[in-house]
Amino acid sequence: MSLPTDRLESQLAFARELDRLKSVLRRTSLIDRSRLENTAEHSWHLTAMALALAEYMPEGAELCAVVEMLVVHDIVEIDAGDTFAFDAHANLDKGDRETRAATRLFGLLPPDTGSRLRARWEEFEAGLTPSAQFANALDRLQGLLVNDAAGDGGTWRLNHVSSSQVLARMAPVERGAPALWPVVTAAVARAIAAGHIT
Repeated sequence: MSLPTDRLESQLAFARELDRLKSVLRRTSLIDRSRLENTAEHSWHLTAMALALAEYMPEGAELCAVVEMLVVHDIVEIDAGDTFAFDAHANLDKGDRETRAATRLFGLLPPDTGSRLRARWEEFEAGLTPSAQFANALDRLQGLLVNDAAGDGGTWRLNHVSSSQVLARMAPVERGAPALWPVVTAAVARAIAAGHIT
């Protein structure tokens, strides 16, 4: 059975567009501090974390849904760019930029697929379902793990972020993966003790 040419071409156009995500640099570096990570690497890291940490999902969460959300949650950065979590000014229009990006990018796909993937992106953004809450928890936890493991405070120190800002940013971990919350509080305590944050 051959696939309809128009449908396949739109799917391939989307696949080609995804390559651009590899060029979107984030403010988070690799643990070894050799370079900044890109958004495609971040998304891969999160999906692997979901597989490894699935036992900490809240009741009602579904691993397949979590993985789908983590794969698509930052696709919008192809157009909107990465917005640093602690940059209040850049976050003012983040929602508008990302919504426009979602319309264009998911619109490249056949309507049934585009609608399904956009719905996953919207579910992640809303953070209301158990699956979305776990996905959001992992998204927040990944940056914390990198900053903690690097041993120098990473982006927290470089941007003079306070412990209260870090804890506020990590709140989705307490809600979406409460068993992992002690990982957050221990990392923050280490960063305070080392003088990386106050």
